[in-house]
Amino acid sequence: MPIVTVQVTREGTKPDRNSVTAQEKAAIIAGVSQVMLDVLNKPLESTYVVIEEVDLDNWGWGGLPTSEYRRIVAARKV
Repeated sequence: MPIVTVQVTREGTKPDRNSVTAQEKAAIIAGVSQVMLDVLNKPLESTYVVIEEVDLDNWGWGGLPTSEYRRIVAARKV
């Protein structure tokens, strides 16, 4: 019985949202479960998918808080 944990930042995919929607979570669960079936032949009914939403302030990347890192990368593109 595989248990797969997916961590995502708690932010929306559109400016007016600040979390992942139930529909997006359902798509993640379906997609991850399908990968486990396709790659490891694990039945859908025996695969558990756990989605953890983490506040953006609790993520870091490149030695910086994620929001600061993203600002630097965005400034480079201009």
